[in-house]
Amino acid sequence: MNYRVNAVEAQVFFDNGSVVWELESETKYDAIHEVIYRSPIFRNLPGFDLDQFYQVVHHRESLQSTGFGHGVAVAHGRTPMVADSVVALGVSRQGIDYQAMDNRPVHLLFVVATHPDQQLNYLKVLSSLITLVRQESFRREIFACLCQEEIEEKLCHGMARILMKTGRRESFTL
Repeated sequence: MNYRVNAVEAQVFFDNGSVVWELESETKYDAIHEVIYRSPIFRNLPGFDLDQFYQVVHHRESLQSTGFGHGVAVAHGRTPMVADSVVALGVSRQGIDYQAMDNRPVHLLFVVATHPDQQLNYLKVLSSLITLVRQESFRREIFACLCQEEIEEKLCHGMARILMKTGRRESFTL
């Protein structure tokens, strides 16, 4: 059977090492820093400069808060240090003072790195994440998880489902 799948839809998100369980930080920039520095998915990228990426995300966040409400923020930045989009999640049970649009604490902090030349993929990843976490039932499922591996599995399946539903497919035969 032939399916046409683009690179983002074929990519696996939330593999092992993409979730930072129990963030300790209570403020926005400290929490972003903690996700970037504690997440193996960023730490283990060859040639990935954590300090430089943090500065990119910090700058983007200083322009406008990426806390869109419902206890979720999606901090993001573009960097040539990645070929494909990389996503990490920090989970905060106590909540992060994030200056979100609804002025409520953030409990799920996603951090996304994307190559500057991958604008369409960048938008698809951000859109898919937001679509997924806007579902209250999905957020409840995430908070009910007992370990980071369980969260990674739910997010991986959820992202794959959303990306395959987008209907925006390019050539790639399976």
